[in-house]
Amino acid sequence: MSFLYFSKDCTRAAEQLKNNPRHKSYLEQVSLRQLEKLFSFLRGYLSGQSLAETIEQIRRETTIDPEEDLNKLDDKELAKRKSIMDELFEKNQKKKDDPNFVYDIEVEFPQDEQLQSCGWDTESADEF
Repeated sequence: MSFLYFSKDCTRAAEQLKNNPRHKSYLEQVSLRQLEKLFSFLRGYLSGQSLAETIEQIRRETTIDPEEDLNKLDDKELAKRKSIMDELFEKNQKKKDDPNFVYDIEVEFPQDEQLQSCGWDTESADEF
């Protein structure tokens, strides 16, 4: 695999490596995201970036900016962001087998302040 190949698309290079029959049995337990990061590190090294620069670039590419307007992204970038969100959800999800899992959690919220009403919830249905 040449530098030119994965310098453009680390995702495709990672997919091809993971799906290669020669390597498939060795890489079954390795996530696609980990392989992408590995290729990103290699890309950074081969392009002359320092380790700190490469880590910062990977951090920017693998985190979601809450202020970013996802409606303005193309399909490929949007799919990448969704993949990151899915991975984060899976990582933080509590499952039945987890020791701290509680099935039905009820929370009482303090009513110290006066409730604020909104204009949309006070209008009648006749106005539609």
